[in-house]
Amino acid sequence: MESTKTITYGRLLDQVLASPPALGATRLICIDGPAGSGKTTVAGRLAQTAEGRGLRVQVVHMDDLYAGWDGAEQGFALLRDHVLARLAKGLEGRYRRYDWQAGAYAEVHLVPATVELLIVEGVTSANRGVEPWPSLRIWVETGNALRLDRGIERDGEAMRDRWLEWMRWERDYFATEATRDRADLIVDGAGPGTEAELVLKGTTKLTA
Repeated sequence: MESTKTITYGRLLDQVLASPPALGATRLICIDGPAGSGKTTVAGRLAQTAEGRGLRVQVVHMDDLYAGWDGAEQGFALLRDHVLARLAKGLEGRYRRYDWQAGAYAEVHLVPATVELLIVEGVTSANRGVEPWPSLRIWVETGNALRLDRGIERDGEAMRDRWLEWMRWERDYFATEATRDRADLIVDGAGPGTEAELVLKGTTKLTA
């Protein structure tokens, strides 16, 4: 039986810190992949690892930028133009959080130019438009059935049709963007990962 490949969050962070920042003074990690695959969990654990080393870290969730179910690409444009492009110039990034209940953008969130590590997680976060800023692109995936179960558990049975529509959209979107193929690391979101390590799938573009 083939052994399971893993990498610790600490080792992953070492890889990122080994290269100079490409987004102004900030190192950018993009965590993309289908909805419900486990991206938020990976982002949170990676941020916790970085904070444990005393780094200034911020996590941006793409869900906070989408203008509802049909606003993913608009959300990415906001990320690119108002957060990433500004950080690249040494300026403070900023965005308004989208309030899904109110159906409108709400309070402003700031991303200081001094942040050392910016982790952006969510569908579209590794869009080709982020180049050449990322220090690392992570793709997280798991089976459709598990993803849908996670989504319905979070959002309720009434949102099943919305979830199915979204899954069809993101399938076509990822195919056009070749997001998985461009990733530096592919993570198994259904694997027995822990708070210390990730389970990998296939090959990795990272050094050993």
